[in-house]
Amino acid sequence: MTTVEVSRPLALAMVLTLGIGQVVAFASSFYLLGVLGDAVAGGIGVAPTVLFTLFSGAFLVSAMAGPWVGKWIQARGGREVMLASNLVFAAALGLIGVAANAPALAAGVLTLGLGMAVGLYGTPNAILVEIHGERARSWITAVALMGGLGSSVGFLVTGWLLREVGWRGACLAWAGVHLAVCLPLGAFVVPRTHGHAAPARATAPIRVAWDRRMLQLAVLFAGAWFVSTCMSTHLPRLLQRLGLSADEASSAAAFLGVAAVSARAIELSLLRRLPTLATTRIATLLSPLGALTVLALGPHAGVALVIGQGLGNGMLSVANGTLPLALFGRDGYAYRAALINTPARFVQAAGPGLFAMALATSPQAALALIAGVCLMMFAMTFGLTR
Repeated sequence: MTTVEVSRPLALAMVLTLGIGQVVAFASSFYLLGVLGDAVAGGIGVAPTVLFTLFSGAFLVSAMAGPWVGKWIQARGGREVMLASNLVFAAALGLIGVAANAPALAAGVLTLGLGMAVGLYGTPNAILVEIHGERARSWITAVALMGGLGSSVGFLVTGWLLREVGWRGACLAWAGVHLAVCLPLGAFVVPRTHGHAAPARATAPIRVAWDRRMLQLAVLFAGAWFVSTCMSTHLPRLLQRLGLSADEASSAAAFLGVAAVSARAIELSLLRRLPTLATTRIATLLSPLGALTVLALGPHAGVALVIGQGLGNGMLSVANGTLPLALFGRDGYAYRAALINTPARFVQAAGPGLFAMALATSPQAALALIAGVCLMMFAMTFGLTR
């Protein structure tokens, strides 16, 4: 894999650029309909359940496109894919913003799924590996630290836009941010990598064989995405079912993003000398520890559940980029990471519905489901050697 030498100031500028890009990407896709969903459904004249079913379809589009995106990055370099993601996100948001009927809305939401496949963490991680090789762990963590602000920025900014310019204006405004901020910033700061430097390599077939370690990582990260999606979708409802009031549940749930960002800061500073596998193993146990705490101490310890989930999710989002690098090295990184994460994208689409069924049984059943998945993830961290 061809490398690109960059100065430290440029490396820091890249982290800032990629981090801003991830904040905008997550805010305008993953967290968008959590704020605009009811308004969009009402404006188009469809039931909210129809809209969120379409959003599940967007996750499936993202899952199916994942390996293709990995091959694209491997062949052409991450910069080209990153810039294309801004165009795809802008097109999707523009389609949603001008949609007049359900088919047009479906086209926009499903295109948003393609944007998530092209533009979320996998692409900036691949760019950083192209630039820094096996020393990319700290840089990946720094971008993940900034990207963790996507939920807070998304909820606040999208909510403000909804009040000021309506849901159509909010979608079009986010499309404008992709085109006017992220696209030129990425084009100016992020260097071109090996895609054009080694055309013979770019056209060669990419051979990445599934082995036991890749299967273990696929199960591990599928569990992580499942738990993350379930908890981000149902956390306030879960806390209320445990016994908190609506206001108490909202206040406790607000610690989720804070804990996730804090975990990435801790990873970048205090834990950066620990092996990636060790921090991953710790991360898988934090959510079950929070669940045990709330079950032992009662509903007013619900914030412990939130903090455990946030810390674990924050550390696992870093491991998603760094553990494949630590185990397999940089060769074939982008395509390998895309393959490993493809099952996770399918499982993610099913998570909210399965968790809703468990929560309908009892909050204890829902917590048992999450704890069981996390313990399975913990088991998957054993036997992983380079």
